[in-house]
Amino acid sequence: MAITLRSRREIELMRNAGAVVADVLLKLKESAAVGQTTGELNRIAEEMTAKAGAEALFKGVPNPYGYKPFPAAICTSINQQVVHGIPSDKVVLQEGDILSIDFGVRLAGYCGDAAITVAIGKIEPRRQELLDATSKMLDIAIANSKAGEKWSRIAKLMQDCAKGAGFSVVTDFVGHGIGTQMHEDPKVPNFVSRDLINHDILLQEGMMLAVEPMVNWGTSQVITLRDGWTVATRDGKPSAHFEHTIAITKNGCEIMTVRV
Repeated sequence: MAITLRSRREIELMRNAGAVVADVLLKLKESAAVGQTTGELNRIAEEMTAKAGAEALFKGVPNPYGYKPFPAAICTSINQQVVHGIPSDKVVLQEGDILSIDFGVRLAGYCGDAAITVAIGKIEPRRQELLDATSKMLDIAIANSKAGEKWSRIAKLMQDCAKGAGFSVVTDFVGHGIGTQMHEDPKVPNFVSRDLINHDILLQEGMMLAVEPMVNWGTSQVITLRDGWTVATRDGKPSAHFEHTIAITKNGCEIMTVRV
């Protein structure tokens, strides 16, 4: 792995990028309502990104399977969709849906990346429990991240949180390092595996991580839909996704993707 440790100057630049991400996600959370289309949410994100002088990270990303590049600024994944859902004016939000919104920007050469899952209208209690457990996993990661800590311990705490609530952690997708590029070393899993134990990540001051637990109501298994982008649960049950970009510090971590 080629992990880059960032200076205070670089961290501040990433904080600026993260603030744009936070502002956009807050606006999208406020705008996501029954009758709204995911296409309109994407237009809001693109307009705010342009106004901030930033570049949308996801738009134009090549598809690993040879499909068209990703066409939007945000990923909008509804109910059983886990990640990489494509916004559309044909997709109208309904009462009881849960909507995951993933968004990132590059500003002055540095990136910020975050995700939220929001309830549309009134949702059933078990869906709320899914959102709460996934959000709590991210909180656990943030509370335990500091220089000198091994990631395997944090990943186990995250996984135990999901399992304790009766849910399963997606293992096909993980978090990642982030800096001048959206995806950098190291890969940051939300679960413990033999590979992680054998090649553990020792957190160091200046490491920048995008931590993003993805949790399914039922099986952890996922499939990619015919559009070549959208990932959904194999059993059709709901999924949730939360993410923050964080900077590892001597005594803890700093969240980059918050409003400043």
